[in-house]
Amino acid sequence: MCGIVGFINNNGRAAEREVLEKMNAAIVHRGPDEDGFYVKENVALAMRRLAIIDLAGGRQPIFNADRSKVIVFNGEIYNYQELRADLEKLGDKFYTNSDTEAIVHLYDRYGAGCVEHLRGMFAFAIWDERDRTLFMARDRVGKKPLLYALRPNGDLVFGSEFRALLEYGDIQRDVDYEAIDAYLSFLCVPAPLTAFKSIRKLEPGHWLKWKNGEIETKRYWLPDFSKKIKISEEEAIEETTRIVREATRLRLISEVPLGAFLSGGVDSSTVVALMAQLSDRPVKTFSIGFEEQDYSELKYAKRVAQHVGAEYNEFIVRPNALEILPTLVRHYGEPYADSSAIPTYYVSRETRQFVTVALNGDGGDESFAGYERYAAMKMAEIYRRIPGPLRRLLIEKPVGFAPTSELRRSRVRDAQRFVMAASLDNVRRYLRWTSTFMPETKSQLYSEDFQAAKGGHEASDFLDRWFAASNGSGLLDATLLTDQMTYLPNDLLVKVDIASMANSLEARSPLLDHKVIEFAASLPESLKMKRFETKSLLKKVAAKLVPREVIYRRKMGFGVPVGNWFRGEMKDFVRDVLLSESSLSRGLFKPDAVRRYVEEHTSGEKDHTYQVWTLLMLELWFREFQDQT
Repeated sequence: MCGIVGFINNNGRAAEREVLEKMNAAIVHRGPDEDGFYVKENVALAMRRLAIIDLAGGRQPIFNADRSKVIVFNGEIYNYQELRADLEKLGDKFYTNSDTEAIVHLYDRYGAGCVEHLRGMFAFAIWDERDRTLFMARDRVGKKPLLYALRPNGDLVFGSEFRALLEYGDIQRDVDYEAIDAYLSFLCVPAPLTAFKSIRKLEPGHWLKWKNGEIETKRYWLPDFSKKIKISEEEAIEETTRIVREATRLRLISEVPLGAFLSGGVDSSTVVALMAQLSDRPVKTFSIGFEEQDYSELKYAKRVAQHVGAEYNEFIVRPNALEILPTLVRHYGEPYADSSAIPTYYVSRETRQFVTVALNGDGGDESFAGYERYAAMKMAEIYRRIPGPLRRLLIEKPVGFAPTSELRRSRVRDAQRFVMAASLDNVRRYLRWTSTFMPETKSQLYSEDFQAAKGGHEASDFLDRWFAASNGSGLLDATLLTDQMTYLPNDLLVKVDIASMANSLEARSPLLDHKVIEFAASLPESLKMKRFETKSLLKKVAAKLVPREVIYRRKMGFGVPVGNWFRGEMKDFVRDVLLSESSLSRGLFKPDAVRRYVEEHTSGEKDHTYQVWTLLMLELWFREFQDQT
């Protein structure tokens, strides 16, 4: 695990090592153990290494047999020993025991097809001296980041994080307002966009090839939901357990201390239970909670740890805005407003004191239908069959008039959100249930200049293609595919990668193994969600491993009580930032609209938690990456 950076000067201008060193120094946290450089003629590659496998011999850059190709690599290839054995049978000679060397040998033999042989998480760049091409690739689901900038003269600059690219010195920081508009819907900037016009993300499951100042990109993987297997529920439980156990076993390969994040939910509990079965010593687990009990799952995490005989460690998060927010803004590099980045950062920091690698439960919801919106989408299809007049008279009016609190989540409030969106088409319904700022609220918030600057793009554009590309499968599978292609890589995986690597901790995700995802895609929808029960199959798997009371309860998610903090410890901070002259005069938003969000929330009149947090993180990003240049 590490970080990578590099650049190619298209006009043959000699690469400057000093520039490369500055870029590499910007990501030292990703790999504090050592660095490595390749500088030759107009090409410069570098990496920072967090040593996990082949501690003595895995130093990068690494070459192929005749040294005509050189690679820098970020990630872990879990089947590298099998790949190496196959390549040695074909006559390949290896000079290290690292997974990195297997990749460059595969590229020697299969070219761009090398990625199809890899099982793991990766972002890498291979320079071919003979062909004068740079080949870059990113893993199937996007666990490892890869940013790039193609300059007008054909130069290519790339790296694992924004700060590395910005150290190149000639990367423009002009804001991409289409990206900012999308951020205000999704809490993050969806790939391939970034907040900077000049920088793009290589999308998950894609490779990129640069030659003579031009680039080509291509998708090499997409889960297929159209080919369903015939399988009974008991067989599905058995096979799911087998394949998740195998994915967990592969992720236990390490030459350094290893543990696991344990939230107390279905996914992480399943992974920890399987780790306990596969380990010859107690698994070290790490859990985080809050003083506000409504947001804490620690009692469930502790129950799981006790049940499987794991070593349990817990931490309590207390808000310290001045400490954590500037750190998060710097590391994420573009506006990012998923507030669960706070506990993820803290649990990573505490975990790193004990281990170097931590497994987690990411990915279970998006493959096995864990979110309540999946049941709501199905329910809406049934709801739409009721004649409109009856819906309005017997359901919508009573629900609309039902008393509910603006400040607390409740079933009545959920029902009101449901009926507001249920009559919409699939994409708009999904967007309403997942967005921070709705289209109608954006029109009230945006200035005329911002409306013009963002162009005619709409947030729904990022969803349309995936609902349309669901291989003729049902609505549940279409929604799962959309989440796997948008919410998972753009939000969740960015959160975990940045928060963990900021603390030099490697995070591994068995449920994101592509074989697990492909198997889940092949299952009938009725097994993944039985009637309206979310994650039905995976819950049955988990119930054989951990106590049932942990599994069969309402999903909490990784919620964070920032709404409470905004009315307490962080109230002055929020007001000082969002109501400052620099913020209100930035020109994106109508000042009165921003004031209304802040005043109504901090006074306790209404709950604008997500809106205030999203505006706050955007303003802090402008101050860090735009105002100080």
